[in-house]
Amino acid sequence: MRRVIAIDFLSFILFVLFVVSCSQQNDTVKKDSHEYNGSYSGEYLNRIAFPIGGIGAGMFCIEGSGAISHMSVRNRPDVFNEPCMFAAISVKGIENGTLVVEGKVPEWKKFGKPDSGNGSGGTTWGLPRFEYADFTARFPFANINLEDPDIPLHVQITGWSPFIPSDADNSSLPAGGIEYSFTNTGKSKIETVFSYNSVNFMGQQSGKARIRPLSNGFILSELGLKDKPETRGDFAIFTNEPGTIVDHCWFRGGWWDPLTTTWNTIAKTESRSTPPVDNPAPGASIYIPFSLGPGETRVIRLMMAWYVPDTNLKYGKDSEEPDDKECTSPDCVCKDPFYKPWYSAIFNSVEEIVNYWKTKYDDLYKKSRLFSDSFYSNTLPPEVTEAVAANLTILKSPTVLRQRDGKLWNWEGCGDNSGCCAGSCEHVWNYAQAIPHLFPKLERTMRETEFGPSQDSEGHQTFRSALPIRPVATTFYAAADGQLGGIMKVYRDWHISGNNDWMKKLYPDVVRSMDYCIKTWDPRNTGTLEEPHHNTYDIEFWGPDGMCTSFYLGALMAISEMGKYLGEDVTRYDNLYEKGKRAIESDLYDGEYFFQKIRWEGLNSPDPVKASEGSWSSDYSEEAKALLRKEGPKYQYGTGCLSDGVLGAWIGEVCGLKNILDSVKVTSHLKSVYKYNFKESLENHSNPQRPSYALGSDGGLLLCTWPKGGMLSLPFVYSNEVWTGIEYQAASHLMMMGEVEKGLGIVRTARRRYDGRVRNPFNEYECGHWYARALSSYALLQGLTGVRYDALTQTMYIDSKIGDFTSFISTETGFGNIGLKNGKPFLNVAYGEITVKNFIML
Repeated sequence: MRRVIAIDFLSFILFVLFVVSCSQQNDTVKKDSHEYNGSYSGEYLNRIAFPIGGIGAGMFCIEGSGAISHMSVRNRPDVFNEPCMFAAISVKGIENGTLVVEGKVPEWKKFGKPDSGNGSGGTTWGLPRFEYADFTARFPFANINLEDPDIPLHVQITGWSPFIPSDADNSSLPAGGIEYSFTNTGKSKIETVFSYNSVNFMGQQSGKARIRPLSNGFILSELGLKDKPETRGDFAIFTNEPGTIVDHCWFRGGWWDPLTTTWNTIAKTESRSTPPVDNPAPGASIYIPFSLGPGETRVIRLMMAWYVPDTNLKYGKDSEEPDDKECTSPDCVCKDPFYKPWYSAIFNSVEEIVNYWKTKYDDLYKKSRLFSDSFYSNTLPPEVTEAVAANLTILKSPTVLRQRDGKLWNWEGCGDNSGCCAGSCEHVWNYAQAIPHLFPKLERTMRETEFGPSQDSEGHQTFRSALPIRPVATTFYAAADGQLGGIMKVYRDWHISGNNDWMKKLYPDVVRSMDYCIKTWDPRNTGTLEEPHHNTYDIEFWGPDGMCTSFYLGALMAISEMGKYLGEDVTRYDNLYEKGKRAIESDLYDGEYFFQKIRWEGLNSPDPVKASEGSWSSDYSEEAKALLRKEGPKYQYGTGCLSDGVLGAWIGEVCGLKNILDSVKVTSHLKSVYKYNFKESLENHSNPQRPSYALGSDGGLLLCTWPKGGMLSLPFVYSNEVWTGIEYQAASHLMMMGEVEKGLGIVRTARRRYDGRVRNPFNEYECGHWYARALSSYALLQGLTGVRYDALTQTMYIDSKIGDFTSFISTETGFGNIGLKNGKPFLNVAYGEITVKNFIML
C-alpha cells in the first residue's frame, strides 16, 4: 500500500513539474510582453499602428495584428479610416481551416469606436483569426508572426515601404508592400487558397466609383465629382504572381451580402473570377491557389500604390510686397491654386506608379533593408534605438507634405481628419534632427523657404509658411526661438552638406533676419531678449529669459562663423554675443539653473494689455488685468526651472556650435531639470491643461516646475504638460554633458508610456498625431556618441560617453556604421560614400 502511494506521489510530482515546465515554455514563447526594441505580444499589440507610405505621399498603417487601418492616402490624415480590406488563407479539408490572416481584434475596438453602438457592421472583426500574434519593428519594416492550433501554418507578415537615406525621391513613393510568408508546419501536403479582399474605399459620396482592371490585381478608383478634382483618386492592389485570379466585382446586394458571399467563397477554399463592370462594384478580390509540402514555405508579395494628384489645400495670406522673391517660371508652384503632391509631377497615373513599383521593388527592398540592418546593428541602449526608430515613422505620416517641386512643407502634427498647425512651424521643427542627416537636401528646402518667401524685406519671418510655398503676408509676430533657431540651422546644414555656394547665396537674407531680431527684441543691445518675444509655447515671454536668450547667443555665434568664412565684418555680432553671454550667466542664473526676469515696463512694446490685441493667445479680461497689476503679464515662467531653459545651447550642440554657454552651468541646469521636473509617477501632479500626454501612473518630464517658489497664478499655458520632444531634447543634452544614466531614465520613462497597451508605440502625439517635435529623438545618437560629420572639412568628430560602441551615421552622400573598437575609431560605409580625412576624438 505504501509503495502504491509512493508511486502515485512520484507521478504527481512529475506531473506538476511537467505542468510548470509547459507553463514556463508557454510564458517564454507567448506571454504578453514587450522589452525595449523587442517584440510586442498580447495586450502590448493593442494600439500598434505602423505607418507605411512615402515622404509627403500619404500612408496606411499595419496594426499589431496585421490589420490595415489609418488609410490616409488623400493628402490628409484619416486616423479612424479602417476600410474593410483583409488577407485570408483557407486550407482545404481542415476543420476551422479558414482564417483572416491577422491576429485577434484588440479589445478596445469592440466598443467606443464610431458606429460600435450599432455593431460595427461592414467590418471583418467577426471573422475567425489566428490565435497568436507578435509584432517586431525594424523600421521601415514591420514583422508579424501568426500561429493557430487549428491550422498547420506558421505565417510571417512583412509590411514595408522604401526608406533610403540620401535618396529622397525613392523614399517619397506613394506605395507599400506586404509580404505574406506561409510555412507548412504539419506532416502532410496541404492545398490552400490565399486571397486579398477589399471594398472600394476610394469612392466618394455622390461620386463615380469604379473597380478597374490591372495585371494580377485591381484598381479601386474614384473618377471624381464635377468641379472637385481633389475627389478623384486611385488605389492599386496587385501581386507579381502569374495567373492570379481576380474577382473585379463582389456579389451586389443589400445589407452585408457582398462580404457574406465573398467569405463563403473563401471558406470553401474556392476562388471567383469576374470581369470589371461599368458601374459601382462593392469590392474586389485576388485569389492565389497553392500547395505546400511539409516544411515548405511560400511567399506571396502583395503590392499597393495610390495616386491622388489634386487637393484643395491652401494656407496663408498672399504677400502685398513686390514679388521680388516670387519665381518667374510659368511652372512655378507659387502659381498653383492648391497644393499638389511631389509624385504628381513625376507620374501621370497610378498605372505608371504600379509599373515603377513592380520594376524597382527588389532594388528598393534591398536598399531599404541595407538601411535597416545598418541602423539596428548599433550597440546603443535598446530604449534609445527604439525611441529613434519609432519616431522615424513621422516621416511617413501625413504630418509631412512634399509639394510638386520637391520642397518640404509640414504640419506640426495630424488631427484625426486634417493636418494640425500649419506651415512647417519653425519653433516646432527646430527640435527635429532626423531629416537634416537622413535627407539633407530636403531639409535645406525648408531653410530656403524660411529665408526666402517666408521672410519680408525687413527680415521678419512668418514662422508658418504658406502652402503652396509662396511669398506670404506678415500678419503676426515673428517667433524668436523659431527665427533665431533657423540661423543656427543654416550653419548646421552648411556643414552637413559642405555646400559653400548654398550658404553664400543665403547669407544676405540671414543677415537681414539677424538684424531684424536684434532690432525687434534687443533694441538696447543688451545681448538678451528683453522685448516680448513669441515662442513655441504659443505665448510671448516678457523680459530676458534663459531659453530664448540661449537661442539669441547661438544665432549670433552662427552668423559670426558664417560671416568670418565669407570675409564679412562680424564685430557687432561678436560684441553682442560676449555681452549676452556675460548677462545670461550672471543675471539669469541662480547658481543652480537659468530662469526668466519678467519685465513689462520701460520697454518699447506697449503694455501687455495693448500688446495682446495682436495676439490670439493672451487676451486680457478684467480679471486678467487685476492679475497683471499684482503679478505681471500672464503666461511667464519667472523663477521656474524650465526643461527647455537652455534649449538654444542644445540646438547649438546638434548644429556643431560648441559651448554657447558655460558648460558647467549648462550641466547644472540640466541636472536641476532632472531633479525637479522628472517624475516617476504623475498621480499626485495637477494638470488642468492637456493631461492625456502623461497622467496618473505615467511618468514623465514636466515642462516646468517652481522648486523655489514664485509660480504665477497663470504660468505659461503648457507648463504642467509632458511632451516627448522635450523629453528627448533634455535627455540627449544630459548625455552630451556626461549624465548618461539620467538621460536614459527619461527615455525609458517616455517609451514606457508608448508600449502599445494604451498608446501607439509609433505615434508620439502632442498637438496632434505623429508630432514633429518628437524627432528630437534622433539627437540621442549624438548624445551618447558625440558623432558628428563635417562635410566642409571632411572631419568625423567622436565624443563617446559610453566607451566602445557601434552607431549609425547618415550624411549627404551615404550611410553606414561608425564607432569605437578598443578606443579606436572605425567607419563602415554601407551605402554611397563618406569621405573622412580626419577623426577627431573630443
